[in-house]
Amino acid sequence: MDFFYNAPDRVVDEVIDGLARIAPVERSVETHGVRLVLDRDRCGERVAVLSGGGAGHEPSHAGFVGRGMLAGAIAGELFTSPSVEAVLAAIRATCGAAGCLLLIKNYTGDRLNFGLAAERAAREGYKVRSVIVADDVALPDASQQRGLAGTVLVHKIAGHYAAQGADLDTVANKAQRVCDSLCSLGLALSSCTLPGHEIDRREPELGLGIHNEPGVRAVDPQDANAALKLVLEPLLEAFDARFDAATPMVVLLNNLGGCSTQEMGVLMNGLLDAVPASRVARVVTPAALMTSMDMHGFSVTLLPADEDFVTALESPVDAIGWPGLRTPGAIQTFEPMLSEHDDREPGARDSTRETLIRAVVDTLVDAKDDLDALDAKVGDGDTGTTFAAGARAVAQALDDGALSSGDDARLAHEIGDILARDMGGSSGVLLSILCTATGAALADGESWSAALRRGVARMQHYGGAKRGDRTLLDALIPAIDALADGADLTNAAQQARAGADETRAMTHANAGRSAYVREDALRDLTDPGAEAVARVWERLAEG
Repeated sequence: MDFFYNAPDRVVDEVIDGLARIAPVERSVETHGVRLVLDRDRCGERVAVLSGGGAGHEPSHAGFVGRGMLAGAIAGELFTSPSVEAVLAAIRATCGAAGCLLLIKNYTGDRLNFGLAAERAAREGYKVRSVIVADDVALPDASQQRGLAGTVLVHKIAGHYAAQGADLDTVANKAQRVCDSLCSLGLALSSCTLPGHEIDRREPELGLGIHNEPGVRAVDPQDANAALKLVLEPLLEAFDARFDAATPMVVLLNNLGGCSTQEMGVLMNGLLDAVPASRVARVVTPAALMTSMDMHGFSVTLLPADEDFVTALESPVDAIGWPGLRTPGAIQTFEPMLSEHDDREPGARDSTRETLIRAVVDTLVDAKDDLDALDAKVGDGDTGTTFAAGARAVAQALDDGALSSGDDARLAHEIGDILARDMGGSSGVLLSILCTATGAALADGESWSAALRRGVARMQHYGGAKRGDRTLLDALIPAIDALADGADLTNAAQQARAGADETRAMTHANAGRSAYVREDALRDLTDPGAEAVARVWERLAEG
């Protein structure tokens, strides 16, 4: 399957049901194709603001039903206007003595069905006014501009004044002023797909409609900033032709349905970089507001930041689809407190031990390709590279005379710091924990075997692995246990090698990337981390 739908003909009702389970709304029973979503706490003494249209634009319109926005929404089938009867039923359910206002997007079906419903309601004695939202500037010569995401701003502002108790004419006039001031334009990298239909993606277009209507022209933006430029240049030109070129604005960045959160963040940042800060008075939190199913695109809406508009947009609401208004500003930065390199002179040094450390370093560097090859069969093939990077960093510290090779506790701490900084990967962090905890135990006067046991315990506390989980611990723990029992390095190395070899028979891992690998891929394969540890102990024994 390509989408998380059940039956295509049930999508609209299931979406409404999902909303009704969590939002302060009630829905009409499923009958005769009428789908109404009403504010269950609506005040019958206030103007009822109603909107709606074809489904497929979620959260519009039902997601904006609630105190401070819409009293009700009327949903049709996907991309199909609701019937006259459905609109009339919504008017009857919400319209009291104060009257109701219909907010209609500028599409023929919506205009006709909402319009006839308004006329019939008036004949029945209801007081009804309506406004047409036509905010699209993609087709400047068209006789009927389309209604886009700017409709949501009309919902919010009209809903605010209705909630404040304004009369019908005041609410309608405010809404009309918003409609007359809006400018919107969208760009999408692909068209959308209706449930039950074949996926048929179009190429990127500027100014395409929210019902898959073709755009004004094909485009080929190479990155997000280029896409924003294609939208903002004609949009600002249209806005500035109506208002003073310095007019502060409310900016709405709308997700047409298929953009990820990351994409919307990049677009928001680019938009605020592209428009002078003096002009952006407020921004609506980037969100999916007026979508077109899964269309991979965005639209930008501009509205003059008049005081009454801003007041209305900032007022609280119960509608769950409204993301809120924000005041943009300069990026505030601070300097984080990072760990500093130890500038103290190194402690005591021991040439014999430094020779052994270099031998271990050479062993890990030489093992790089073998370990990477093992890891490539269970992970991303970088275990050898990671261990070699840590080894080279230790070697560089030796070359710089920066290791206290004659001071056990300090040496362990210094190597731990190096591995955390330069080794990378989970192995680098785990081995740094081992060294750091071991150093602390050595400073407390414990023996190397006891100190290493404490280090392993801290590794297990944070990493969660244990012996038998097919990790480097399968070689490390047996070697340390041998030392603790009084064995020499030769025997400890033999135990490490035996532990590493035992991982070949382990076809199930409980930690690390191998935990996600099927059993047959692990069979007869030595864990690369355990192999690295075994080689280190073998080299220590030789030294």
